[in-house]
This record gives sequence, structure tokens and C-alpha cells, in this order.
Amino acid sequence: MQLHQLKPSKKKAKKRVGRGGVHGTTATRGTKGQKARSGSGKGRTFEGTKTPLWRRTPKLRGFKSIYAKNNIVNISTLEKNFKDGDTISAKILLEKGLITKLKPRVKILGNGELKKKFIIDGCIVSKSAEEKIKKASGEIKVNY
Repeated sequence: MQLHQLKPSKKKAKKRVGRGGVHGTTATRGTKGQKARSGSGKGRTFEGTKTPLWRRTPKLRGFKSIYAKNNIVNISTLEKNFKDGDTISAKILLEKGLITKLKPRVKILGNGELKKKFIIDGCIVSKSAEEKIKKASGEIKVNY
């Protein structure tokens, strides 16, 4: 589009009252009072003498993150549920029922002892868990 192709807007101008003409001095606002003044208008939340709804409702306390939390699995759980040399991924953990859903991600924490060798594929691994897995001669393929 170019400048010569622009067309005038069809927006109707706001009626400017109180500038002489038919409506006279009060400009259809009546005489005196809150509504007659400039800048009047109580706003959408105004409820007269009643306490407004936004002040009556209890406010939420604390903080809730909008981001989903990772599924957490400890090394002690892996030790119980898997054999030596097994490959562990999010799908396998879901099939075994150790996590409820795949969606955010799976994080393996270093809580517990590890004596078996595991191959971890596509999971987040904490530093302590990574040390224990490598100490047991395990392998981490992808660590987010």
C-alpha cells in the first residue's frame, strides 16, 4: 500500500458539547452536581456506598508458577525398579508407572544409593545424580 492509495477514515467525530449552539451553557449536563463537572464519571467499579466487589473478594495468597513442575524421580527408585544395564527414558518411566505424564520433563535427583549401571536417555539429571551415575560406570546420553 502506498500513500496515494489511502482512503479517509469513516470514524465519526465525538460530539463536542458546551461550546455554544443549541445546548447552551450547561451542555445537557444539568446544573451543578458531580455529573455536571468535568472529569466526572464514577468508573465501572463504583457501587455507591457499598464496598466494591474487588474489595469484598478475598485475594489469593502466595505465588503459583504458571510453568509446570518437572516429574521427579530419585536414584533410589531407579535402583529398585530397573536391572543392571537398563536404558532409562521418560517413556519407559511412564510405562512402569513411576511418573504420571510425559509433559514437562523428567528430572532424576541424587537421593539414595546407586550400585547398578544405567544408561539415562533424554532426562534432566541433577549434579549429585550425575556423579553417582558416572561413579557406577553409567552413561548419560542427553542432559537438558
